[in-house]
Amino acid sequence: LKFHRPYHESDHVLSVAFNVLCGGRTLDDIELRRRDPVYLDALGVEMIPDPTTAGDFCRRFAAPDVEALMEAINAVRVGVWRRQGPAFLGETARIDADGSIVPTSGECKEGMALSYKGIWGYHPLLVSLANTAEPLFIVNRSGNRPSAEGAAEYLDKAVALCRDAGFLDILLRGDT
Repeated sequence: LKFHRPYHESDHVLSVAFNVLCGGRTLDDIELRRRDPVYLDALGVEMIPDPTTAGDFCRRFAAPDVEALMEAINAVRVGVWRRQGPAFLGETARIDADGSIVPTSGECKEGMALSYKGIWGYHPLLVSLANTAEPLFIVNRSGNRPSAEGAAEYLDKAVALCRDAGFLDILLRGDT
């Protein structure tokens, strides 16, 4: 982050990640971080990408890119679970699925729609391992999609991950 202009990919990823860790809810919150000398000093940088640049970076990625990232993370995750040993794998793997309406503050954002509750936004699907609160799959959907849409496919993938790691007992739970 110190001298790269244009910024490296890692600069963008860290900027977004640190923004979230510091309580940022949108890319616009990065501007607060850019103007905070204590924050910049803690990172050991003179400047970070602005929100517009962060948005441009995020728009480079399509759904297949996000899927590939989730698959790469999950491949590593299986190895970590295996190293936890028999006590961890002997527990029942509790897989949760949840679809929630997430309102948006902008207009004309790609993929957002009016939900059945009259809220403009998205309806992402989150499939997680409840034992550890790890998100296994996050699927962005428009606000007018049914809660269960696409859940079966990702629940099947989550079960396969747990079986691959060595869990013997798997329980599916859902709020979709």
